[in-house]
Amino acid sequence: MTTGKGDILQWPKGRLDFSSGCLVMGILNVTPDSFSDGGQFFDPDTAVAHGLQMAGEGAAILDVGGESTRPGSEPVSAAEQIRRVVPVVETLTQRSHVPISIDTKNVQVARAAFDAGAAILNDVTALVDDRMAELVAAAEVPVVLMHMQGTPETMQKEPHYSDVVGEVLAFLLDRARRAESFGIPAERIFIDPGIGFGKTLKHNLLLLRHIDRFVATGYRVLVGASRKRFLGTLTGRDVAAQRIFGTAATVALCVAAGVSVVRVHDVAAMCDVVRVTQAVVKADAG
Repeated sequence: MTTGKGDILQWPKGRLDFSSGCLVMGILNVTPDSFSDGGQFFDPDTAVAHGLQMAGEGAAILDVGGESTRPGSEPVSAAEQIRRVVPVVETLTQRSHVPISIDTKNVQVARAAFDAGAAILNDVTALVDDRMAELVAAAEVPVVLMHMQGTPETMQKEPHYSDVVGEVLAFLLDRARRAESFGIPAERIFIDPGIGFGKTLKHNLLLLRHIDRFVATGYRVLVGASRKRFLGTLTGRDVAAQRIFGTAATVALCVAAGVSVVRVHDVAAMCDVVRVTQAVVKADAG
């Protein structure tokens, strides 16, 4: 299938240029308990400074979230999420031209973030809430649809699939078509296999090995494997921040496969990985 996507994605609040290949999304967790950097950027001024740093290092998108979705995490109220993220989104929008993504599954939080200047929705529930789909369509913003088996509280207890690649792909295509039925253009839809969200080590590896099947759908693909636990299992790195080289391997594989966006913590290093991999991929063309 084809979605008619081009090198330039433009919408009322933003613009992304994919003509050089894969873009980097910088992760900005305004939370006390995220798995890798919980509490590190909980203070709004510190969060803004880190966001501006990532933009300066080459991030094409900044993904701001006020609720951890790590395995075993518990929900955070809409009011608390809004308190955490809105000041950060407002300031980053004023001080940077990089589009701000709001990482939330709550329609109240998304609406407040859009009002504050956010230009993209990153929804780990893939628009399960009809009101969120309606909001995205009305706001005319791109959306990331992610696959997750279960909920953050339960997803890693006993994840099971008969065919993880086929099942995740079918789910995302169904959710993408549903998003289109609400009036969201296909070119504004990103699909994300949800590495680490209700998946075992083998499930994660199979999804990465066959990520080209997701790219072949014609929808833009986003992958977030940065610093995740399966990388620690493979490398023996128990500390999340030490998984930079494991992350780099996943980024290179994704770039080579044609993934549109990689979501990462270590922006400067991963921008280097993207540039080098992209140059190798395009060597025959020049």
